[in-house]
Amino acid sequence: MKILVTGGAGFIGSAVVRLAIARGHAVVNLDALTYAACLENVAGAAQSPLYAFEHADIRDRAALDRIFAAHDPDVVMHLAAESHVDRSIDGPGDFVETNITGTYNMLEAARAYWMRKGRPAGFRFHHISTDEVFGSLPADPSVKFTEETPYDPRSPYSASKAASDHLVRAWAETYGLPVVLTNCSNNYGPYHFPEKLIPVIILNALAGKPLPIYGDGSNIRDWLYVEDHADALLTVVEKGELGRSYNIGGENERTNLELVKTLCAILDEKRPKAEGSYADQITFVTDRPGHDARYAIDPARIRTELGWKPSVTVEEGLAKTVQWYLDNEAWWRPLQERHGVGQRLGTKA
Repeated sequence: MKILVTGGAGFIGSAVVRLAIARGHAVVNLDALTYAACLENVAGAAQSPLYAFEHADIRDRAALDRIFAAHDPDVVMHLAAESHVDRSIDGPGDFVETNITGTYNMLEAARAYWMRKGRPAGFRFHHISTDEVFGSLPADPSVKFTEETPYDPRSPYSASKAASDHLVRAWAETYGLPVVLTNCSNNYGPYHFPEKLIPVIILNALAGKPLPIYGDGSNIRDWLYVEDHADALLTVVEKGELGRSYNIGGENERTNLELVKTLCAILDEKRPKAEGSYADQITFVTDRPGHDARYAIDPARIRTELGWKPSVTVEEGLAKTVQWYLDNEAWWRPLQERHGVGQRLGTKA
């Protein structure tokens, strides 16, 4: 396939680009290169003759039309989005413009291209979204998000992603655009931008800084290794049923406190402190406004219909992630200087 990946210089998008190239697909990486993007994420893949890069913004419809016409993609994998909840609290406008208006532009550009090409049967528009659109779950471990869970977004970020999901479904129903959708749990792994929880904990620990945990650390997330997620996304775009959505989870629920303690234990083993444990640096801070209590995905549909399941446990994935950050200071050190990174955001509410 020739795949047009939006946001391919970001965390999840770059994992898709790397894996798609490794599997022999041609990839057009469309990215606006905003603050969280980094072309070093795809430096290896960019050496391949199968790779092309387009510096463009999904809010620019004319640029999108040009890119579709120039590259003739078989598939669109739409990952470009503003995704940091704390930033959405402080500046929701960027999330509305990128996640909603940008997705609208992508849908219209894809629809115009698809119709101009004679509505090819193999074309797919794959919209990648989040489990946060479903809201917050109770503590009962038997209750999980399914594809039928009603939407209940509770932050500007999740509301903007919910809106984009609705647009994609509407374009499928109204215009017949061939779409598939996925909603994933929290990702982690190599190239994770250093404003998110896991890299913050790793890098603060190494720097001897406090390890901030919101509230009492009881919020629960289902953790999905990013390379497993990339594999799932390619599985869906290749084999998923048109018009269908698939929830992708790691089946690895942990409280934030449990997660941080696990990271500390891994660091204690891999790079011991002169005295004490990295867990001594744990600090509880004021909670985020509207902080969802629990996310957990039931991945039965993608497992039974498409045969996909995660390949690593959270312990294995976290150990690989910590080692990657230990080995790649040249990647993360410059990113810490970017706007807002390392500052506490999301408190303006």
